[in-house]
Amino acid sequence: MSTVLLTGATGFVGRQIHRHLVRQGHDVRTVVRSCSAMHLAAQSSDIVETDNLFRETAEWWAETCRGADTIIHSAWYVKHGVYLDAPENAECVEGTFAMAEGATRAGVGHVIGIGTCMEYRLPGDRLDVASPVEPSNFYSACKLSTYHMLREWFAPRDTLFSWCRIFYLFGEGEDPRRLAAYLRGRIEAGEVARLSAGTQLRDFLDVRTAGAMIASVVETRQPGAINICSGEPITIRAFAERIADAYGRRDLLEFGAMAPHPSDPSAVVGVCNLEGASMLLESLNESTAEAEN
Repeated sequence: MSTVLLTGATGFVGRQIHRHLVRQGHDVRTVVRSCSAMHLAAQSSDIVETDNLFRETAEWWAETCRGADTIIHSAWYVKHGVYLDAPENAECVEGTFAMAEGATRAGVGHVIGIGTCMEYRLPGDRLDVASPVEPSNFYSACKLSTYHMLREWFAPRDTLFSWCRIFYLFGEGEDPRRLAAYLRGRIEAGEVARLSAGTQLRDFLDVRTAGAMIASVVETRQPGAINICSGEPITIRAFAERIADAYGRRDLLEFGAMAPHPSDPSAVVGVCNLEGASMLLESLNESTAEAEN
């Protein structure tokens, strides 16, 4: 197995990537903020601490990346409710390029970045990697700029570059204000969840599955843009009802109580092009079934 350097290992997506890398037998070196290192102490012995990884120099990254075969860069500024238009996104772009420059100096052979479905022109109910791109907020514009920038930087340097665009994730560790966590919190408290009409189509995926999908790219070495998605369209209403049904409490869902956000697209559904996705999902389903029995 290889040595993988992972940023953002304590984040919503990063912790799942870390979990699956370890299960696959890779040696994982994590780069985290000093205040977050304690959360990884039991899972990782190779921890690099920094006050702000997006302010580190290319020289610092070259030293940090030395000996790594692959980088998975999942760190980014994603503070709920403000990240879409936050100026911190620009700092993430600049810091990511410093990482890329350091990676090439250190001879890293494969870099995997994390993008977003919001890079595409929306709405779209069948978004594949050839679909037109047209970001509609500062966050997605910075992500798309990073994709183009790294693709052109790595191409002449013989560094393999992969870009995993994630869709709508839910599950373990998500912010309580996100949809699935909000619904579970309200239902468990016996309180009404106020929602829009819920007609929007979405592509929802459990973050544990997303983490496994991204981690699998280390071994498949699939280059270019990759949609990390289920490929299955479902309305927000049906998704909410699925969660409520687990509690037997559809009566706590109040549809039409909230107006949809003006910028909320009517459809965001991907086409999964991940190599080996069907076999990976089958394996994950078998593992889940064994754990439940």
